[in-house]
Amino acid sequence: MCALCGMLGGAGHWTESHSAPAAFAGREHAPTLSRERFDRSALVNHVLRHYRLSLKPWSGASYVLRGGTGKTVLVDNLSQMWAAAEKMTGLELDPLDEALIRDLHAQRTND
Repeated sequence: MCALCGMLGGAGHWTESHSAPAAFAGREHAPTLSRERFDRSALVNHVLRHYRLSLKPWSGASYVLRGGTGKTVLVDNLSQMWAAAEKMTGLELDPLDEALIRDLHAQRTND
């Protein structure tokens, strides 16, 4: 445990290349863990924007999930993030929600 922040060190989540290198084999230039987390949060933020949420990497081992009202939650991985996002919004986040899909299409055309 980190004495400064109280974070427990873990083996990593299955979505991270360092914890499942065989799943990411064949990549010519594997990104650093921090770059991988930054890229992952940028992708997830396209979906979270629909719910007025945002995600940022924090301390190289976690993420900060921030709500539209300023409330923040510290999560270790994307699985925890989705559960925290549902709790924070009071909604069941459905990736096939028609309003979400329309919003994602609109974001793509505006980018």
